[in-house]
This record gives sequence, C-alpha cells and structure tokens, in this order.
Amino acid sequence: MEIVEFEPSVSPDGRAVVFVLSLRGRDHECAITREALEQHFWLQRGAPEARILRTFDDGHKRIFAVAERKLLANPGGRIVVTANDFGPRR
Repeated sequence: MEIVEFEPSVSPDGRAVVFVLSLRGRDHECAITREALEQHFWLQRGAPEARILRTFDDGHKRIFAVAERKLLANPGGRIVVTANDFGPRR
C-alpha cells in the first residue's frame, strides 16, 4: 500500500496556505488565508513562500484545531480558516 503524505503549500495566487486535515478516516482539503497568518501568527507582509510555510508550521496546532472545529460544524463544506476564526486581535 502506498501512503501519500500531503505537504502544505502556498496557493497559486499566494493568498492562502492549502493543507490536508485527516478526520474520522477521511482527508479534507483546507486552507488558511495569508491575512490570518499575518494577523494572528506574525507573518510579515510580502514574506517569501518559505517564510509563509514556516509560519504555518509554527502555528499548525492552533490552525488544525480551528479547521477541525469548522469541519465538524460543516462536514460537507470547504474549510477556509480566516482571521475572524481566531477572534479579536489583542
């Protein structure tokens, strides 16, 4: 059996990071907006792709938790994590 591992990647337009969340034996394609990374994970505007992915990796536990909650609330929908999903910025 071949196991395919899905690595997060920056979307072609650069406005999101696309990732896969495995939940209840199924893989779900999800995304987090660049705006959310900038507002809640300290990503600098204009950062190169490598920095975007490193920022995603640093915050992946929080990002996955939010994506999982959204997926449980809307099992059939496309999951896009936005800045609003993290509440007000402090």
